[in-house]
Amino acid sequence: MLKPTFSGIPTALTIAGSDSGGGAGIEADIKTFAALGVHGMASITALTAQNTTGVSGIYEIPVEFIRKQIDAVASDIGIANAKSGMLYSPNIVREVARAVREYEFSLVVDPVMISKSGASLLQKQAIATLKSDLLPHAQVVTPNLEEAELLSGIRITTLKDSMLAGKEILALGVPAVIIKGGHLAGPPVDVLCRRGSEPIIFQGPRYGSEASHGTGCTFSAAITALLAKGSSLEDATRRAKEFVANAIQFGFKIGKGIGPVNPTSNISIDAERMKIIENMADALTLIESSNSLGSLSPECQINIAMALPKQYTTGLDSVCAIPGRIFNVSGKLKAAACPMFGASKHVAKIVLTAMEYEMEMRSAMNIRWSEEIMAACKKAGLRISSYEREKEPPEVKMMEGASVPWGVRQAIQTFGGVPDIIYHMGDMGKEPMINILGKDAVSTAMKAIQIGRLVESP
Repeated sequence: MLKPTFSGIPTALTIAGSDSGGGAGIEADIKTFAALGVHGMASITALTAQNTTGVSGIYEIPVEFIRKQIDAVASDIGIANAKSGMLYSPNIVREVARAVREYEFSLVVDPVMISKSGASLLQKQAIATLKSDLLPHAQVVTPNLEEAELLSGIRITTLKDSMLAGKEILALGVPAVIIKGGHLAGPPVDVLCRRGSEPIIFQGPRYGSEASHGTGCTFSAAITALLAKGSSLEDATRRAKEFVANAIQFGFKIGKGIGPVNPTSNISIDAERMKIIENMADALTLIESSNSLGSLSPECQINIAMALPKQYTTGLDSVCAIPGRIFNVSGKLKAAACPMFGASKHVAKIVLTAMEYEMEMRSAMNIRWSEEIMAACKKAGLRISSYEREKEPPEVKMMEGASVPWGVRQAIQTFGGVPDIIYHMGDMGKEPMINILGKDAVSTAMKAIQIGRLVESP
């Protein structure tokens, strides 16, 4: 057995087919490996001509060349962890099984049989070979319900059926099986069955996304990557499920059919969060160092917020703001805490509503209303709109949290776009308020500073 050389980064091999549409197969696996900090290697078993609407052609790579790819990786980099996807024919299944026995690497088997569009990706005669030759040498197999039925011979319509099917698949010689429950009614429930252990259930939310192509590939690749980084199978399964949930939720709505999941959404969101934290920190530096903002503080205090890009917003937790708000301390503003996501309701709703109309307007800050401050806003050349809280419909007032979005929509629709300033004159128990909007927290803070200076020196 050739042991992997230490490279400073975990590695994983995918043995699978190529998807010309980039949504599944090798392409999804490599993206998933990279997103989880693992160097991905590949042995391509088949080329497919496919897009979001279906598979129009399959070219089987000669078995000798598939093995040549595996040997090349093993002889230089080494193979400790691998996954298999589309293997297509009995000969390919047998050759992969021989490579696993020879190199003794840990293998996650994704028994890809049918594409999302219904095309056959594993010849019927190869199913028996998969069961007899490959599964006994795998660490875990990750079938969906249809694949689990073919491997176990059990019709699956309930969670209990999944567990029974898992026992049958374990009897084939594989130490563990994860039966994915995405096609069961209700929230998707996955079941991890292991020899000598009670089944473990993993439940998550169901997203009504049209972008689900590559879900299975991404899930098995995530498990492989996490195992390569030292996770236990149980922890890898849990984290892979969370990873796939993000990939589905933020999948790409491209093409005319089923769009691909987005394995890179996890790292993209993390990167965007860091950018926002930095931008918010810069904005606070400007705010706290300014001598002209103290007079703008309302009774309810000030907050400033900035949201993730529109494609990643899911609610108030997608907006970064200041916990405890920003206080007027002897004429200067001081933040009560460091910026944090989910720290605002009021200002966050202003931002999220504005982004419904112009997704680049991702920041807002509230300040006190007065005639002097409004005059400064006009003198600064800022675009201004307003709404009247007393005209709020009774049904809106009765809905928790609906008032702010209603008002912001009224102001935007009146103006014909997202202005720099949205204000209201208050209502019973509601303080009059000015809300400054901007593309980011720094630009919003600069508008506030400009207003403050004009108030001091009209």
